[in-house]
Amino acid sequence: MASMVERMTRAARLDVSVYEEVENDATAMGQATLVVVLASLAGGIGSYGETGFAGLIGGAIGSLIGWYIWAFLTYYIGTKWLPEPTTQADTGQMLRTLGFASAPGVLRVAGVIPGIGFIALIVAPIWMLCAMVVAVRQALDYSSTARAVGVCLIGFVVQLFVIFAIALTIVALSGGSAGPPAA
Repeated sequence: MASMVERMTRAARLDVSVYEEVENDATAMGQATLVVVLASLAGGIGSYGETGFAGLIGGAIGSLIGWYIWAFLTYYIGTKWLPEPTTQADTGQMLRTLGFASAPGVLRVAGVIPGIGFIALIVAPIWMLCAMVVAVRQALDYSSTARAVGVCLIGFVVQLFVIFAIALTIVALSGGSAGPPAA
């Protein structure tokens, strides 16, 4: 079995073969989960000055939840709405490939570097998005990168609506106020 660090490096390099490898390696789910956690903790550390400890923990939990939602959405959109004749995938394959697509997010830890850290907080998410397109293309066995981009765009819009609906539900359940209680 390939080492997780080696796989993360290859995933960050957008090496197509690593996405095929983890797609077909059901034992890589633990590694994929750890990559998501490491990337989210790195993001939390990188933005610690703005988010504090709560942002660090909340970011890790939110990233795991977001990863599951994103994997399900891209699986569904890619296999039901926009499949190619060769498309064969399951949610496990999508979770593993998208988990490793989070590898460039580890660079967000550099966000703590005064004066230049903000660059890491801008570049890493863009790099992660590129990795996600490669992961989706490989997991869904697409021959077209454009189709993978389309699945990611549609999934992003749907995920925003899901997050918005969840936020509205939380606000409604908390008594209709998103702010602190009045004194």
